[in-house]
Parts: sequence; C-alpha cells; structure tokens
Amino acid sequence: MTDTLKSQVEEILESLRPSLLADGGNVELVDVDDGIVKLRLVGACSSCSSSLVTLKMGIERALKKAIPLVRCVEQVN
Repeated sequence: MTDTLKSQVEEILESLRPSLLADGGNVELVDVDDGIVKLRLVGACSSCSSSLVTLKMGIERALKKAIPLVRCVEQVN
C-alpha cells in the first residue's frame, strides 16, 4: 500500500467519521491493494443491518469520487 494513497484514503475516512461516530460506529482502514480499499466497520456499524449500504453507498462513493485510483471497497472482519 503506497503511503500517499493510504493517507488520501485516511483523509476521506476522517471526514466521514463524525457521521459514523454519531451513530456509535466507526471505520478502520485495513489495507489498500490495487485500488481495493479494505475496511473494518466497528462499534455499532459492525452489526448494523444498514452496514453494507453505509459501506457501498456512503464510504465507497465518497472514496471513488475523491480518489480516482480507488476501484472498490470491501469489508473485512
């Protein structure tokens, strides 16, 4: 994982964290490999029925819009 891409992803995640924290959750960056961002949802987000929507429609959309090198987001445990 390049440090530049990792820091760009972290910067976007930081901008999204207040919304996640407000609902009792959070997100951790696990890895970035060939444009695939691997994230771990924690707290309330890990067991929320809307976590896939949050991951794909919220986090993935924001990352792809801000960082063209991001191809997709995957959730890891």
